[in-house]
Amino acid sequence: MAIGDLTAVGGTDLYYVDVGAYDVPGYGSVYILDAERPAVVDTGLGTNVDMILDALDEVGIDALDAILTTHIHLDHAGGAGFLADEFPDATVYTHEIGVRHLVDPERLVAGTKAAVGDQWQYYVEPKPVPEERITALEGGDEVDLGDRTVDVIHAPGHAPHQVVFHDREDDLLFSGDAGGIRPPGADRLFPTSPPVNFDLEGCLADAETIAERDPDRICFGHFGDADFSPALMSEYERVLTDWVTQVREKRAELGDDEAVIEHFVETADTVEPWGERKTRAENRLNVKGVLGYLDQKD
Repeated sequence: MAIGDLTAVGGTDLYYVDVGAYDVPGYGSVYILDAERPAVVDTGLGTNVDMILDALDEVGIDALDAILTTHIHLDHAGGAGFLADEFPDATVYTHEIGVRHLVDPERLVAGTKAAVGDQWQYYVEPKPVPEERITALEGGDEVDLGDRTVDVIHAPGHAPHQVVFHDREDDLLFSGDAGGIRPPGADRLFPTSPPVNFDLEGCLADAETIAERDPDRICFGHFGDADFSPALMSEYERVLTDWVTQVREKRAELGDDEAVIEHFVETADTVEPWGERKTRAENRLNVKGVLGYLDQKD
């Protein structure tokens, strides 16, 4: 597995490409549905549009009809405007809360810069999406892709504008960040709890919602697909709960938020294939999100 690799999900019309987010392999997946109305699910940072176009060519798709975004965080939707430019007949689908931020991404960019710090070097300024090109979604909606229908399920724990998509034809669920992070080859799930909207109770509810759907396969935003069972989401609920408890206890012990952040950054086990740099940055972001959540709850 390497940046730019295209992987077929066996027995389905689905593929995913490793778009090399943050210049590391095994972090960012963009999914390609070879449907009657061809679609992508998420778009990466926007630095990777050429990789997506190459992957579409490899699959044999010369035009997109649908650009589905699980949420508007720029590692998932940063390429939406660029892809919309490449495919002028494509519709961009996103939750109604996120529409204005795709149309005018100024506040989204400012918030991202504040959250990710030095990682901004791996981003690109997103291209605005014309409002008339966007279809606003809410939970309970369906997206018609011709030979299949994709259910839209609101999953606001990670961010209020997040949805997950369930392709009933192939029984695939695209979890965005609602099902956690699973690096390639990992035997466990990792939490994702970035600022400013992380909400533990909401994330636990989202995991239960995914478990109730009980798809055949789950397609992680980070990274790739896996066999699904409801026990996987029970595991993620434990991971999230334990993670928040660890941060809460360390804050009580140290009494200084910067010291808490540095503790978890310095003690993090390196996640392969991301390497030390991305592992440390991921932990920094996740601790900051939990601290913000604790400020609201404790």
